[in-house]
Amino acid sequence: MTATNELRALTSIRGIAAWMVVLYHIRLSIAGLPPAWVHVFAKGYIAVDFFFLLSGFVIWLSWGSRLREAGWREAPHFLQKRVARIWPLHLVVLGGAVALALLLAAVGRHDPTAFPFGELPLHVFLIQNWGFTGKLAWNDPAWSISCELAAYLAFPLLVRAVDWRTLPSWLVASAAAAFLLILAAVMSGQPTLGHDIARFGLVRCLTEFAAGGAICALWLRWRDAPGLPAVLAFGFSAAAFAGWAAGLAEALAIPFALAGLLLGLALTSGLRGNPLDAAPLHYLGEISYATYLSHFMLFVVFKLAFVDDPHAVPALLVGLYLATVLGASVALYHLIERPAQTWVNGLKLPRLSGTKNRPAHS
Repeated sequence: MTATNELRALTSIRGIAAWMVVLYHIRLSIAGLPPAWVHVFAKGYIAVDFFFLLSGFVIWLSWGSRLREAGWREAPHFLQKRVARIWPLHLVVLGGAVALALLLAAVGRHDPTAFPFGELPLHVFLIQNWGFTGKLAWNDPAWSISCELAAYLAFPLLVRAVDWRTLPSWLVASAAAAFLLILAAVMSGQPTLGHDIARFGLVRCLTEFAAGGAICALWLRWRDAPGLPAVLAFGFSAAAFAGWAAGLAEALAIPFALAGLLLGLALTSGLRGNPLDAAPLHYLGEISYATYLSHFMLFVVFKLAFVDDPHAVPALLVGLYLATVLGASVALYHLIERPAQTWVNGLKLPRLSGTKNRPAHS
């Protein structure tokens, strides 16, 4: 989102979600962590489902009307912006993983299941989770970025296929629900949303991304009078979470719960006293992509360098690792992510031919 239309609360919650994923990946390594907290952190992977919904929301807000008005001529510009957003930092982190794998191979400790060189080209081009691999490898969290790239490629087609602005609200809401029901049907019988990511990750992303766009369309209608819609959205979210706690299938309950939460957060963003509008949380959201993409490999390196027992890391070392992730996120955001994004966006790409002129605001 641009500075003019950013919903600060959504940026902040993105940062919180990224740290939920961090805690998910290190939960079994923290010495003495109470079982209750292990259980809470074990559900950190559902933050990725929130990312997919949020991504669809943000992309529809920023590009939905723009692509529809400009026609296919604007599609290369849209894809350039998305590549600039996700690819440079991914390549840097993946390059670090390759360097580590080569170092481990040199000392006879290479793990071919974690670092399969034969699959490396798939990871470079971010297509590894399009059904080409059977398990996560290299930088594990990048699986979701691979799926996001697929969603970006499909987005111009979605924009041309449906204009949410022309449909009644009940039909838009029904469409969002339909996307999430497709996900629940595909994952029927699976124990969790995080099960068999190589198989289900892509449909998990595409359906939630599409639902996020429909949620954005509802927000655009209700943002000027958010009171009752926000109450209903949060109430719906709470009911879905309660259903999950009572035994409702996770693949059904959680996406609906997160969809309601997203709409409620969007409707209440900017309200006076909203703690999610605070500057520190907002900054965590700004650097959240660097946090998400770097934390996994940083923990691999951290354990190799400092940890004797990877299943019993002392609290002091855990704190040092978390501080390292925060510092690395700041550095990667300012030194790599933002400059590379500016550079890629500055490249001149040929425009597709069409009958419509490029909008002045682009």
